[in-house]
Amino acid sequence: MKRIGILGGTFDPPHNGHLLMANEVLFNLGLEEIWFMPTNIPPHKKYEQHITNEDRLKLLSLAISDHPHFMLQRIELDREGPSYTYDTMKILKERYPDNNYYFIIGGDMVEYLPHWYRINDLVEIVQFVGVKRPGFAVNSNYNVIEVTVPQFEVSSSEIRSRIVKGQTTRYLLPEKVEQYIEEKNLYGTKRGS
Repeated sequence: MKRIGILGGTFDPPHNGHLLMANEVLFNLGLEEIWFMPTNIPPHKKYEQHITNEDRLKLLSLAISDHPHFMLQRIELDREGPSYTYDTMKILKERYPDNNYYFIIGGDMVEYLPHWYRINDLVEIVQFVGVKRPGFAVNSNYNVIEVTVPQFEVSSSEIRSRIVKGQTTRYLLPEKVEQYIEEKNLYGTKRGS
């Protein structure tokens, strides 16, 4: 059976923190691949989309293009409505029944697992992986594998704010992502690196 990590998110934009987290989980757990899965409508938070889904996919493709074990999985963008993990994982298990899935979440999300849609059914079809972050314990009544990742404090919202203010995003974003954002004038304004 193939061991596949799933990293979901808005990726608006994808940044080096996403890549670091995925790479650490890949090697710590000996997975074959990490599938980056952009959400359509995240059910757990209010999300105001800042760029088109086409641009999000392009940015994510550019971000992972240099890693042979990183893949793009667009299943949630191809479906309408909220992106409930249970529904997505059920479809993935039907399409690829020989895969074992490891769903990667930040340590801050572990405490919210009891509130996830159909969580008791979900834990039967996927193994959760909690990535430790400062200030959050990876404690849960559910079986969560803990992976410690070197701290790289950055968020997509911080990057968008920096872009609007004309501040640097160098070393926060993959170079190809930064170039595409500048070429397409995404997130509002052009700026130097």
